[in-house]
Amino acid sequence: MLRVTKLTDYATVVLTALAACPDDVLSASELADRAGLEAPTVAKVLKPLAQAGLVEGFRGANGGYRLARPADRISLIEVVEAMEGPLGMTECSVHAGNCTIESQCGVRANWRRINDVVVAALREVTLAQMLAPPATPPPDPKRIDLRLANA
Repeated sequence: MLRVTKLTDYATVVLTALAACPDDVLSASELADRAGLEAPTVAKVLKPLAQAGLVEGFRGANGGYRLARPADRISLIEVVEAMEGPLGMTECSVHAGNCTIESQCGVRANWRRINDVVVAALREVTLAQMLAPPATPPPDPKRIDLRLANA
């Protein structure tokens, strides 16, 4: 199963909490309340997000955090890479030379292609889009509506 870590998921939740009030500077405890997370968890995710330039931190009595740029200019790939490093479906998708069968492997190029598709998909989704309510899925063309007649 392909899955992001809990911390990456929490980072997205924290960033959407910041994106919901872009002009405000929020403390870690305020973010924890808004995100429904524990304060230590929020503090843990804010550090790599700040290092990646996704949030700005402000010190002092009125200190806290805000997005470093508008939510529509922050893509999900940036969040994933801030928390986990470069996305790699397999180890050889990111770094060459880490596999003993690399020289005779026939699937490496295909894994790299799949990796590129996933990266491109995450690059297309912005933090602003994550704030929007989910779109109603189109009706399933294979579904048959069944209505019982009144007896």
